[in-house]
Amino acid sequence: MVKPTRVTNSIRAVREATGMTQADLARRIGVTRQTLIAIEQGKYSPTLELAFQISRVFGVGLDDLFQFPEEG
Repeated sequence: MVKPTRVTNSIRAVREATGMTQADLARRIGVTRQTLIAIEQGKYSPTLELAFQISRVFGVGLDDLFQFPEEG
């Protein structure tokens, strides 16, 4: 059986480096703090639209925030 790969992210590290709280970011992208926590912990993968919103808040590209493991 093939093990599913998971998208990982560095949202928390980038958010903390900018001094932004979870509540601040959640409010700016229009989700609850609980949803943002789930995204940061990798329990939930955001929609493409939401991923773009997050990347725009920080002024970085999607691949700076989200990683998809290489097969191998």
